[in-house]
Formats: sequence, C-alpha cells, structure tokens
Amino acid sequence: QVQLVESGGGSVRTGGSLRLSCAVSGSVVNLKCMGWFRQAAGNEREAVALISPTDSNPYYADSVKGRFTISRDNAEKRLFLQMDSLQPEDTAMYFCAARALVGCLRPPGAYDYWGQGTQVTVSA
Repeated sequence: QVQLVESGGGSVRTGGSLRLSCAVSGSVVNLKCMGWFRQAAGNEREAVALISPTDSNPYYADSVKGRFTISRDNAEKRLFLQMDSLQPEDTAMYFCAARALVGCLRPPGAYDYWGQGTQVTVSA
C-alpha cells in the first residue's frame, strides 16, 4: 500500500518562498507520474506541477511557470515543490499525488494515490 504524506506548508507574505515535501511509503516501483495539485476554497482541484520518473520535461501550470520547481528523489522516495515569488492567488490546500500508469495527465481523477494535503496561505 502506497502512502503519501505532505509537509512544508505554512503562511508567508507576498513574494516569499516555501518548499513542500512529500514522503512516499510503501512500494514505489509502480509509481509513474507524480505531481502537486492544489485546491482553493470554492475551486476545483487543479494540477500545479507534474513530473515523470525520469524527470524529463516537467509540466507546470501557466500560473506558476518560472516561480515553482518540481523535483523528485526516487532513491529517498520524496517529491518536492519549491515555490518562490508566492502570490495571494497561490493560497490553497496543496496535495501530493501519484499515478500507477504511464503518462503525466492533468485531471485529478487520473491519480491513484493522494496525500492529506498541506495548507499554503499567502498574505498581501
């Protein structure tokens, strides 16, 4: 059984930085794409950044390109999201997710495993 546990959320001012971490327990052999999603109050969950097992050509939502960086450490079974130049519109619950099938798809329904989420709040 795969379990994902996020950490690193918090409250920052506009322009600040946070680094989210996702620890993976259980077998990672069958984990393909991993990624970060976020859900703001009243909004649908959306893909923020996705990364394949080979780290080639990560996907970033247009709203975070140039500010967020996703990375994964397969040996340590961790996924990271470095968030810089944070803006109030980045305020949301952030979720780590993993998919057992090949392909970094954007719909949340394509992901098999989810963490419990970590809150990120950015104030003006």
